[in-house]
Amino acid sequence: MKSIYILDWWLSPELYLRRPPSANERYRLDKLLHAAAERGVKVHIIVYKEVQAALTLNSAHTRKRLESLHPNIQVFRHPDHTPTGYSLNKTFSGLSLGGGNIAKTSVDALKALYGTNDGMVLFWAHHEKLCLIDERLVFMGGLDMCFGRWDTTYYNNARIYDFHNVDDWEKNKLDRTQSSRMGWTDVAISLNGPIVASLIHHFKDRWNYLYDQKYGHKNAGKYAKLETDPSGQPGHSDWSQSGHRLLDDMHGKFNRGLSHLTGHEDRSQRPPSRQGGGATNIQLVRSATAWSSGLPTEHSIASAYIEAITNAQHFVYIENQFFITATSDAQRPVFNKIGAAIVNRILKAHHANEEFLVIVIMPAVPGFAGDLKADGALGTRAIMEFQYFSISRGGHSIIETLKHNGIQDVSRYISFYNLRNYDRVNTSSTMTQAEQRSGVPYEAARKEHDDAVGAGYRHGEGTRGQAQYNQYQQAAAKVPDPTWDTKEIDAFVSEQLYIHSKLLIADDRLVICGSANINDRSQLGSHDSEIAVVIEDNHPVDSYMNGKPFQATAFAASLRRFIFRKHLGLIPEEKWDSPNVNWSSVEKGPNWYDWNSQADHLVRDPLHPEFRHLWNTTARVNTEVFSKVFHNVPNDHVRTWQDYDEFFSRHFVVPGAEAPKDQKQQQQQQAQAPGVEKVSYGHVVRSEFPGGVGEVKDWLSRVRGSLVEMPLDFLVDEADIAKEGLELNTLTAELYT
Repeated sequence: MKSIYILDWWLSPELYLRRPPSANERYRLDKLLHAAAERGVKVHIIVYKEVQAALTLNSAHTRKRLESLHPNIQVFRHPDHTPTGYSLNKTFSGLSLGGGNIAKTSVDALKALYGTNDGMVLFWAHHEKLCLIDERLVFMGGLDMCFGRWDTTYYNNARIYDFHNVDDWEKNKLDRTQSSRMGWTDVAISLNGPIVASLIHHFKDRWNYLYDQKYGHKNAGKYAKLETDPSGQPGHSDWSQSGHRLLDDMHGKFNRGLSHLTGHEDRSQRPPSRQGGGATNIQLVRSATAWSSGLPTEHSIASAYIEAITNAQHFVYIENQFFITATSDAQRPVFNKIGAAIVNRILKAHHANEEFLVIVIMPAVPGFAGDLKADGALGTRAIMEFQYFSISRGGHSIIETLKHNGIQDVSRYISFYNLRNYDRVNTSSTMTQAEQRSGVPYEAARKEHDDAVGAGYRHGEGTRGQAQYNQYQQAAAKVPDPTWDTKEIDAFVSEQLYIHSKLLIADDRLVICGSANINDRSQLGSHDSEIAVVIEDNHPVDSYMNGKPFQATAFAASLRRFIFRKHLGLIPEEKWDSPNVNWSSVEKGPNWYDWNSQADHLVRDPLHPEFRHLWNTTARVNTEVFSKVFHNVPNDHVRTWQDYDEFFSRHFVVPGAEAPKDQKQQQQQQAQAPGVEKVSYGHVVRSEFPGGVGEVKDWLSRVRGSLVEMPLDFLVDEADIAKEGLELNTLTAELYT
């Protein structure tokens, strides 16, 4: 190993890449980078330099921590938010732009905070996620190397409260007996072959630009430019030959990996392939401009999305953290036209009476857990409003435009979905009995356990060794497991599964994967900097589309099928402490996939009526169950803020909400919801279940996977979801889109 190049929006040096930490101490990111530097590896890292009043990324801690480890580790931060005429000492003392405050901050104050470059206010971020090893192996996609991204099939991140002091990273003391957790789902890919040359060029070009702009004169002699290959990128013949070798090697490793997993070579599990195939075509696309890269504005990611949608023959799958787009120029302040491409392609199919389907999966709420009515949720509501205006409201949305053009049943062509999960927190009568038998409170045992696994407490904070934890566990094992009493209802919790992916799959043949969201920030090129790759694997597989034989490609088809199975609950348990071939980079072999299995057949044809029935029924049933049991919002039962209070506010105590200031205020709140016992946010609404915990379990037993319908009627009868605040700041719209 000779070099490591990293681009990241947020990088947490103390992140454990393998867990539990007690058994994987050497896999902490800072220790991995330190060990590499000790071996002589040159480590170059570029991270986004945030506005501290708006974000808690603490990139200064990232730089100081990593550069203190070894001279071979060098970290650049960019951009510098230079004040433009304001006295920061007085004007911004203690200012926080979290929540809705940014929408109420004056234009001049925002300009001063963010600074400018050639007349442009630097609201924008370096949003790329890229890791290059030895100029031959790439990891990229939607995943940052930071806290809160632990993505397994258990989806067990704690996301109610975000990190506030990143440099004090061990403090994460969310009460696990009370709080529900927001899981994380994301897509990233590992690549090698000719595409690496493009990504090397991209990184070195960025590094050298920042060196010229800042670090060459700020820290004279400490840093240096990276040498670039004067011969440029490989010629076409070199790329083609490398691609053929890569593809052949991938197929061989695929079969060997499968044999290793099953103990024999099962021909039924091979890709149902035809003769032929060729190089895997991979193209780098970017959003880049003068402030971010010193280049003319490039928006090739947006062009790739529009081209993929326009040229799709049968089917487009989109999984993205945001969905803010326009169908026409009438949707200002939104400029990107991905929405227009979707509308035009659907209308083309409708006029030709062809089957065509677009499935979009996105978060129910963009990055916020708690009370959507609170002042702190103003920014979240603004984003939601822009998304609803893109999808179904405001007069120019995708669904409205399709209906205006004669399509009454829009769901035939396009549907929107969210993901939601549920689990149990560790609180019950069994826990109480274990505490009594052991003489150890659960909280003490938990803290001690966290000392060992690194889940949030400083080593030795009030504990020594694991004596209390072991004592508690021994006592718990002796407690019988009786029929759960009514207190067990409080153990069930639910939260949305937060989608952070930036993925498009067209016709099971083409994949776009990278860091770019579907909004103006990511797509215009002049705003956030982004990277993505367009992948066309030319290795064919026999498949079906709308009940007819169809030639898909192995990479796109297996990726789409696996994701669909994940959402439907059709994948086997993934044990994060049991290595398999899917743990390896692409150099060791591509991901294993069980072609022709029963579950594979269920999702093979995304246009077949049986698949669509399975997909839609699963989403509908899951939606009904979660709505009944947890009264989750957003929800189609909530069309007004009055509905919101009745359906949600009267039932829940929300984390961070202000407590009643006096007895009179408390009495007023009780009078508004007589006879209703409030429960903690994310827990079961007890009043819905007179039959007790048995009735709750009966309802929850119907849930399959995590797929739910997107509530397009949420607050639909309110004229303005965001309400006050937005009109006070003429730059807010540009920030949120």
